Amino acid sequence: MLRVLYLVHDLSDPAVRRRVLMLQAGGAEVALAGFRRGENRLAAVEGVVPLELGTTRDARFAQRLAAVARAGVTLRRRLAGLARPDVILARNLEMLALAGRAQAIFGGAMPVAYECLDIHRLLTGKGVASRGLRAAERHFGRKAGLLVTSSPAFVEQYFQPLSGIRAPVHLVENRVLELDGPADELCLRAERPAGEPWRIGWFGAIRCRKSLDLLAAFTRRMEGRFEVVLRGRPARSEFEDFDGLVAREPFIRFEGAYRNPEDLATIYRGVDLAWAIDFFEEGLNSAWLLPNRLYEGCRHGAVPIVLGGTETARLAGRRGIGIALRDARLETLVTRFSAFDDDRYRTLQAALARLGPKPWIHDRADCAGLVQRLAALKAPTAEPTPVPSLLASKVDCHDH
Repeated sequence: MLRVLYLVHDLSDPAVRRRVLMLQAGGAEVALAGFRRGENRLAAVEGVVPLELGTTRDARFAQRLAAVARAGVTLRRRLAGLARPDVILARNLEMLALAGRAQAIFGGAMPVAYECLDIHRLLTGKGVASRGLRAAERHFGRKAGLLVTSSPAFVEQYFQPLSGIRAPVHLVENRVLELDGPADELCLRAERPAGEPWRIGWFGAIRCRKSLDLLAAFTRRMEGRFEVVLRGRPARSEFEDFDGLVAREPFIRFEGAYRNPEDLATIYRGVDLAWAIDFFEEGLNSAWLLPNRLYEGCRHGAVPIVLGGTETARLAGRRGIGIALRDARLETLVTRFSAFDDDRYRTLQAALARLGPKPWIHDRADCAGLVQRLAALKAPTAEPTPVPSLLASKVDCHDH
């Protein structure tokens, strides 16, 4: 059985839990180590007790760097009780830095895979801090045998033209985990009672203030014809008063966290449309990513709303689904939905139904494929290069 040491930046991230479940379903034994993000509850994974390396905070990049530096000093002691892994999977740049230290502790012969599912805007800039971070990524990734990422646009827009990472790419989209295949076909919402509002679900990482402001203005303008249901983890560092903002909106409500994938069918089947737009890193990461909510909504019959010019819109366009907005202006949203009715919605749902659930899920075979790809990695042979200082510039910026 392949032993994987999974180093993560946020132990409470539901996507970490999903990846652990995927590795286990593929036949790997997983040891999980990483940082607790503030007061967020750890995402429970049956059979895995995570090893905490410290605490980090949202929107405090310099604090994260300092936490990584401290963890590097104490890593030998913290990893002392773990069996030697066959491969290290490092999620995000700071954990890639710790992967090299873990290699040395365990003898330096096991391969490393770099998992990067978001491209922070600092990595794309032309300034000193951006160049320093890319140099750090190039250095710490020089022995990486594999790059695991979730969108082709990340490779096309960042890794090929800007990053120093030259490892082979393994694409793992943010699909819904259904290990034994789909239990049913798409369960489309039944006929809506007359006068019932259309419901837009915005689920997952709630971090985009621009989306919240746009949806608030839209639902007010539509005078209750549309409602917005929020579920997941608000990035409270991005909102001065998230709870107050939501409480003041008559047609928006927040219904708390949920389990992924266990609760997905329930929450998505309670809405008609899925908000698959993100402006958090507008023009950069937000334009390149393929978000979880796209796959989750489509799997469960919620029609996605996407923004033209993004990778999300390109995927939706290729598959002939969804509602694409040409821009993010309030008037565009109002015009697009002013005449929205049951006939239009049934047509959109029928397009989803024709695809079925398969394009939106990972099954056990996909999990086995990932584990087999990790198992095929060879031990690194690259010569060491001078180490750039991650702490050279104290940068305080927004965080994913």
